[in-house]
Amino acid sequence: MSKLIQAIRGMNDILPDETPKWQFVERQFRRLMAAYGYAEIRFPLVEKTELFKRSIGEVTDIVEKEMYTFTDRNGDSLSLRPEGTAACVRACLQHGLLHHPSRRLWYLGPMFRHERPQKGRYRQFYQLGVETFGFSGPDIDAEMIMMTVRLWKQLGIADSVTLELNSLGSTESRRIYRDILVTYLNQHREQLDADSLHRLQSNPLRILDSKNPEMQALIEAAPKLNAHLDEASREHFAKLCDLLDAAGITYQLNSRLVRGLDYYSRTVFEWVTDKLGAQGTVCAGGRLDALVEQLGGRATPAMGFAIGLERLVSLIDEAQLAVHDTAPQVYLLALGEMAETRAMELAEQCRDALPDLRLLLNAGGGSMKSQMKKADRSGARFALILAEDELARNEITIKDLRGDMQQQVVSQSDLTTFLKSE
Repeated sequence: MSKLIQAIRGMNDILPDETPKWQFVERQFRRLMAAYGYAEIRFPLVEKTELFKRSIGEVTDIVEKEMYTFTDRNGDSLSLRPEGTAACVRACLQHGLLHHPSRRLWYLGPMFRHERPQKGRYRQFYQLGVETFGFSGPDIDAEMIMMTVRLWKQLGIADSVTLELNSLGSTESRRIYRDILVTYLNQHREQLDADSLHRLQSNPLRILDSKNPEMQALIEAAPKLNAHLDEASREHFAKLCDLLDAAGITYQLNSRLVRGLDYYSRTVFEWVTDKLGAQGTVCAGGRLDALVEQLGGRATPAMGFAIGLERLVSLIDEAQLAVHDTAPQVYLLALGEMAETRAMELAEQCRDALPDLRLLLNAGGGSMKSQMKKADRSGARFALILAEDELARNEITIKDLRGDMQQQVVSQSDLTTFLKSE
């Protein structure tokens, strides 16, 4: 016997018992996007590697260590997308979408990073992403945060997440702060771990996000970014906080929140949880005001966020919330060849009349006893029984599998009326 082929490590199957939770999250997200007037965009899984080097940054962990990169037959360097923002901007520029003064967009799909697989972090993972272009004020920052608040309520996890907020300032003020931080860290090089020493020249702000317990005192004593913000960024952030306060949204200011990608500026935020162990970030985002110009377009203010779908699904699991039922409502049994033919006709008639009906038609024959067992295991509320007697009288028997309704017989022409009433 041939050896079974297994899935690639870190690229997981989502099985039928799990998919209803995913569908529930996706439905709520689509509903939210429609409510706020955002339009869906879809783009390829594979992009030119240069796109991510220019947007994310060549010296970031993603580009240096985590991307799935290969050379195709034409000699071009291509990569599986590690995140959605750069691909979204590329698509907007290529198709002239940013000629419109403003855009509100969203996407959903798999991303790929070669990391050490662990719960909530896989090599193929799914993201819900939202991007806006053409809005420079803090009102769009506030709208996006309010959208996430509404999504948590729709999913029933509002009590499981906390909002953290910070401002990175302008590109220029961050450059000035970067020099101050590097000077401070160089004075304490002996306390830096290997990862921080690597980041010291390439991406020193990421050191502030280190989880190494031996470095926490050093990080806590480091110069604070918010003490070096430019005046325009201060005003922008203060207005955002005012808008969130007016909306009754609770948040925590976190001066160590820096985000790991080069294209962020001004507002950054994360929704975090203590319900998922080490993988505490559920949603992350911020302003991307330099990114469009960085990728060859005109200077365009931008704002976005992304949500890890696996972590949302895990939060729903942890909270043991009831997800919308996807079990069949009706199981149609057929005994005998003629009954099977008629049952198939009846099933299609019912689906025509009731498009939302979840009807499972028995397949493969079997005795009454075996078919009733299948009906019970399916989770259906009603079993519809079509045998020779019912066929001769143009009737169908209805048995309540979950409640106390008495078994009854109705004419086949009245079946859809019965099902509609129930």
